[in-house]
Amino acid sequence: MAFDTLYAEGQRRYVESLSSYARQFLGLMEKPNVESIDGLSPAISIDQKTTSKNPRSTVGTVTEIYDYIRLLYARIGVPYCPNCGKKIEKQTIDQVVDNLMELEIGTKIQILAPVVRGRKGEFVKLLENFAKEGFVRARIDGEIIELTDDIEIDRKKKHNIEIIVDRLVIKDDIRSRLTESIETAFKYANNLVLVSVVGATSSRPQDECANKNLELLFSQNYACPDCNISFEELSPRMFSFNNPFGACPDCLGIGYLMKMDEDLIIPDKNKTLYDGVKAFGASTMKKGDTMAKMYFESIAKHYGVEIKGVPIKKLPREFLNKILYGTGTERIDFEYQSAAGVRKFTSPFEGVIPTLDRRYRETKSDGMRNFYEMYMSNSRCETCNGARLKKESLAVKIGTKNIEELTNMSITKIKEYLNNLQLSKTKTMIAEQILKEIDARLQFLMDVGLEYLTLSRASGTLSGGEAQRIRLATQIGSGLTGVLYILDEPSIRTSSKR
Repeated sequence: MAFDTLYAEGQRRYVESLSSYARQFLGLMEKPNVESIDGLSPAISIDQKTTSKNPRSTVGTVTEIYDYIRLLYARIGVPYCPNCGKKIEKQTIDQVVDNLMELEIGTKIQILAPVVRGRKGEFVKLLENFAKEGFVRARIDGEIIELTDDIEIDRKKKHNIEIIVDRLVIKDDIRSRLTESIETAFKYANNLVLVSVVGATSSRPQDECANKNLELLFSQNYACPDCNISFEELSPRMFSFNNPFGACPDCLGIGYLMKMDEDLIIPDKNKTLYDGVKAFGASTMKKGDTMAKMYFESIAKHYGVEIKGVPIKKLPREFLNKILYGTGTERIDFEYQSAAGVRKFTSPFEGVIPTLDRRYRETKSDGMRNFYEMYMSNSRCETCNGARLKKESLAVKIGTKNIEELTNMSITKIKEYLNNLQLSKTKTMIAEQILKEIDARLQFLMDVGLEYLTLSRASGTLSGGEAQRIRLATQIGSGLTGVLYILDEPSIRTSSKR
C-alpha cells in the first residue's frame, strides 16, 4: 500500500509534471494498479537501505551539520599554540594602536622590533645594518646598548635582540607617530612588535595591562612567536578530515590505522613457533624445511633458547620480541639446508611483523593484500589520537572546546553548549546565521528521537532505523511543504539508545 501504491503514484505524477526533456533522463514509471487516487501530494520514499560503510562518513557529514560547524570554527574560532597552549591572535596595525591608546595618559612605552628570538650567534653584521638604517639603540638580553658601541655577543649562547624603534608617552595627539612606529617594527621583525610598558594601567580593568612594567607582544600573523609555529588563514577546509589541508597526515583523516596484530598472527599461544605463526609461513614447517623454520631455529640457537616442543606462551618475552619485531642491528648466523645444498649467511633479522608490513605495502596482488589484512586490526592513530585532524586544526577553539571535543558531545549537549556561548558583539553578528542553522538542524534530529547520537559517530555503526530517521530529519530540514513522506519502520532503534 505505502510503497507500491502511494509512493509509486505520487512519484509518477511528480515526474509527469516535469518537462519532456527532464523526463527522458528519469525513465518510464508504471502506474499502480488502482482506479484513481485524489489529493495525492508529491511523494518521497525514506526506506531502510543499508547505511554507508565509508569510514569517512559520520553523522555530522551525513546531516551536513558538520559543514556548518566547520564554517563556524573558521569564522569565530580562536587559535591556540598546539605546543605551549598560548592564545594566538592576529591583529591589524589599527587594532594594536587602539589597544595602546587605551593606556592611561602619561604612560611611557617603548616600541621594540624583536629581530632575534632565542637564537645563537654574534649578529655583528645584523646590528651594523640596523645602525646604517638609522637606529640608535637595541636591547640585547634585557640590556639596552648603543648600536655605535663595541658590542660583544657570545655566539655559543641563545640571545634575544630587540631594536628600539621609538620611545613614546601616551597622549591624545600621538596616534599618527605611534602608527608609523608600529609599522616600522612589523616591517623589520617579521610582523611582530614588542611594546614595553612602564607603570601601565588601562581603562579596562580586566586587561592584563593593569600590571606594571608589562611587555605586550603583538603579531600580524596567526603564529606562535615562542614556538615558531605558523597558522594559515582559518578556513573551513582546515577542519575537514576529508581534505588534505585539515586531515591528520598519518591516518589521512580516518582516525585509525590498520596494523599487524600480534594476537591475530599468533592466535593460539599454546602452540609452538613451528605451527603457531601461520602468517609467516610457519604452517608449512611440518611438510619440510622452510625459510621460516631456518630463521626461528637460527635465532633460538643464537640466544640459547629451546623452541622445539615449547609452547609460545612459555618462551621468554625478550626472545619472542626478537622473533616478532626483529633483532635491529644485531647480526645472526643463519644456515639453510635444501636439496641444492647448504647456504650460510649472516645478517640482522627483520622480524615477522615488519616483514609482513613490508610485504603488504609492496604487493600489487589483491589476493595477497586480502591475505595480509586477515592479520591486521584497526588501531587508533597515535598522531591525532583518533581525532582525524591536524594538531593545528585541533588547537582552534570556540569557548573552551575544539571541533573534535564538540562533535564528541551528544546532540542535546551540543545544542545547549552553542546556545550558551558568550561571544563578543562582532562575533555574535558573524555567527548569528550559522548558529541559527546549526540549532535548527540539531532540533530536527532531536525531534526524530536521535538526541543521544554524537556527530562524530561513524555512519556505518548506525542501525537501519537510525539511518532512516537521519534522512527524515534532513528532509524535514529542507522546509518543503505539501510533501508526502513514505517511511519504512522508522521507529527501530539500536541498543546504543538503551
